[in-house]
Amino acid sequence: MGHVNDPAVIERLMRNKGRWAIVGLTTNEWRAAYDTSLFIRDRLGMEIIPVNLPGDPVHGETGYRTLGEIPSEKQPLDVVDCFVNSQKVGAVVDQAIAVGAKAVWLQLGVIDEEAVDRAKAAGLDVVMNVCPAQQAWKYNL
Repeated sequence: MGHVNDPAVIERLMRNKGRWAIVGLTTNEWRAAYDTSLFIRDRLGMEIIPVNLPGDPVHGETGYRTLGEIPSEKQPLDVVDCFVNSQKVGAVVDQAIAVGAKAVWLQLGVIDEEAVDRAKAAGLDVVMNVCPAQQAWKYNL
């Protein structure tokens, strides 16, 4: 049986202030990660850390190329939010496990059951195929 999101986990991750690494966040304003990351930072009140291939800063926040390059003073990561395609998300989930992240959030349309199973086995909370900006109304956020 496939992963079923736990509404209590979704609400807790969205309500509890924390540090979210946004993997796939670039300066491209046409990508979903651009606006959703602003929602996560400005509406939910989270600290965001852009992670993208060139390590570019986004929204005035220092960027990094990989989760492993994020300095120790910004660890642990509360959530690794994945805006990468399903074929590539397994590697990101493995990085999240390696750096000791507490949760992985696979965005809308990002599905990898095997990666989710690895994250759960490592003790991470998991949300898959959901966008936090589309869930906020359910929790009055």
